[in-house]
Amino acid sequence: MANPNIATATNIYGRTICHAVTTGNVNVTGGVPSNRIYKVNSVIISNVDGTSAADVSVTFFDASSSTGYSLAKTISVPADATLVVISKDTQIYLEEGDAIFVLASANSALNAIISFEEIYA
Repeated sequence: MANPNIATATNIYGRTICHAVTTGNVNVTGGVPSNRIYKVNSVIISNVDGTSAADVSVTFFDASSSTGYSLAKTISVPADATLVVISKDTQIYLEEGDAIFVLASANSALNAIISFEEIYA
C-alpha cells in the first residue's frame, strides 16, 4: 500500500458525503483508492428521529493491519440532536484501503455526514 507524499499533491478536492445509518455496519467512505489520501475534517451523526434516542458506533478501519479501531462506541444520540465524532480540531488521514464504518442501534434514525479532502499524489 502506498502512502503518497501530500506535499506533492496534484489535486485536492473537497467532498461531503451523507449516509442513512443502518443496523448493518456500513462503510461510509469506501476504501481509499491508490495514490490518494483522504483528510477527514468532520464526521457528524444526526438523529433524525423526532422521539427516540439511538446509539451509534463509528470505526476507523486500518487496511495495513486489517483492524478496526473505535472512534465512538455505542454512544447515545438523543432525538433531534447531533454528535460530532471528528471535527477540524481532531481530523484524521485515511490511507489506501482505509475506511470509516458506521453502525446504528436502529434503522432510519441516524444520518452520517462526512466532510473530507481527497488528495491526489
